[in-house]
Amino acid sequence: METNRTLLDLFRDGAALLGGGPQALLEAKVLLLRAAALTEERYLAAPDRPCTAAAEARFRRLVTKRLGGVPLAYLTGTREFWSIPFQVTPSVLVPRPETEVLVEKVLELSTRESECLVDVGTGSGCIAIALAKELPRARIEAVDISERALRVAAANAALHRARHIRFRKSDLLSAFRGTGAKFDFIVSNPPYIARDEWGSLPAEVRDYEPRRALLAGESGLEIIERLVRRARTFLRPGGYLIFEIGEDQRDRVLALFDRRWTEIETAWDLAGKPRVITARRA
Repeated sequence: METNRTLLDLFRDGAALLGGGPQALLEAKVLLLRAAALTEERYLAAPDRPCTAAAEARFRRLVTKRLGGVPLAYLTGTREFWSIPFQVTPSVLVPRPETEVLVEKVLELSTRESECLVDVGTGSGCIAIALAKELPRARIEAVDISERALRVAAANAALHRARHIRFRKSDLLSAFRGTGAKFDFIVSNPPYIARDEWGSLPAEVRDYEPRRALLAGESGLEIIERLVRRARTFLRPGGYLIFEIGEDQRDRVLALFDRRWTEIETAWDLAGKPRVITARRA
């Protein structure tokens, strides 16, 4: 059943409710397209089209949830990373553009040959799948402690036909103990939020994204310390450990490396914050 409201009317209502700024305009359009099951092209071709009552009700529910703090990606079920759309659910972190620095660093160091990589804490699979797209000759493992996250990652891999990724459940690298596995790259976006920082996180992160994928003990370095300590066992000589850090953690993280590591470097994100640490097994 149609209402006397047009798509454009609903868009304007939603944008006003969401605050009226540029971000509100973007979010209102994204939520409207989701509620009305339209592509942007179809909407722009006929914004004065009458809206169905069901689509209007869906749109208003979505706007209400967004006003309540639910991340936009969880409402739409998708988020773009490395120019690739990924399915996301509350079981995985929302992919963020700053994590693309990690992918860039791997590509900078890769030989583009038959290398072996492992993505530790794969979540939605965004890092592993972006690398699979860029490195079709690589053999890629992707691990996570969460079975729900692994299901999301596997679905994304199937969606993008990234067939040379193997997913498995693992606490960091424990699944490879006793297997003799050796990697050219160990990559990770690990949890790195300290317990006393939890309350200062934005509500849409703290209240909706998976706590296990964010929180890393009292110092925020507990997971990173374990990763650095164990990575050397699973790296080939000359292999690289590459992982994301919090913006104020650089000096403390660099102190974790001893002389068995070389070429220890920091990469900064577009905001000028230290974001990715690279270290090479000597």
